Amino acid sequence: MAGDIPVLEMVEPMVGFPERQRFALQRLDDTGVLCNLRSLDDPDLRFVVVPPGVFFEGYAPEIDDDLATLLGAETAEDLLTLVVLTLGETPADATANLMAPVVINHRTRRAGQVVLNDPDLPVRAPLAPREGAPA
Repeated sequence: MAGDIPVLEMVEPMVGFPERQRFALQRLDDTGVLCNLRSLDDPDLRFVVVPPGVFFEGYAPEIDDDLATLLGAETAEDLLTLVVLTLGETPADATANLMAPVVINHRTRRAGQVVLNDPDLPVRAPLAPREGAPA
């Protein structure tokens, strides 16, 4: 099923799915903005994720040293942050979970969802594309 699709090992599971540890990350569009994070253990379980910078300029969550170690990160450049979307009736209704991003070490292919300790970060932030971002 995964073929040449990157397979990720979840060292910190998706919230609510502790038994699901292997996911495949697939692009859903030509620009690579929308991606599908699908469980290899339960193919019906999937999350739509995006790089936050496209919609939330300046969003740069602090990742603690323990998670960085679990992911095998040697530098900050090893890490890619994605936010999970909740899709609505229309694209304009979609929201992003800024409280619990998914952090991926693209080198080791280890990943984890981290719940941030910042009450100002919403779980359902409306998407607001930056000027010049792909529509």
